[in-house]
Amino acid sequence: VQNFFTPAESKAFIKAAESAGFEHQGSLGPAKGEAYRDNDRIAVNDPALADMVWQSGLSKLLSDIKIRGKAAVGLNPNIRFYRYKVGQHFGQHIDESVDLGEGKHTVYTLLVYLSGAAKTKDKSDSKNMKDCASEPIVGGETVFYGSRNRVVAEATFIDVIVTMQVAPAEGMALLHIHGDKCMLHEARNVSKGIKYVFRSDVVFA
Repeated sequence: VQNFFTPAESKAFIKAAESAGFEHQGSLGPAKGEAYRDNDRIAVNDPALADMVWQSGLSKLLSDIKIRGKAAVGLNPNIRFYRYKVGQHFGQHIDESVDLGEGKHTVYTLLVYLSGAAKTKDKSDSKNMKDCASEPIVGGETVFYGSRNRVVAEATFIDVIVTMQVAPAEGMALLHIHGDKCMLHEARNVSKGIKYVFRSDVVFA
């Protein structure tokens, strides 16, 4: 969903997250049975913020989707902000569903990129680029791999590995299913700039 957050909203979230202070998140990697992870994170429990983002358009976007008789009812109030500096990335992994009790569980991951790659410039853009506090991102794509790269139980063949790559763009929202249907995916290495992401989950009940 392009332009889900405005540039002003994206920059305000970055400023607030930087003011709160990030903590580094790392892992030991595949050698220890973990996805490789190297980024910075903040996690806050904010039901009001989750509801505000949900009511800004997501509720309408997902209103016709039913999964096992359940409908989307809101966002997980556990809001996370991610920061990837140059050289940081998150290796291949899946996102698990979260049971929130009272018949509620998460079904989709919501990512909103707060910074992004350079846009095609015209003469009017040159001054704006100079005024921008953060330089454009190179790298940092979210890449998906088909069928978790494994044998499908219902079939007698191994699925061809299909990839889809999503480049970060300021204010763009990306939704993907998670839990037992989650596609294997990764956040590629950032080679220039700083990648900021707003993260939550869509709750069904």
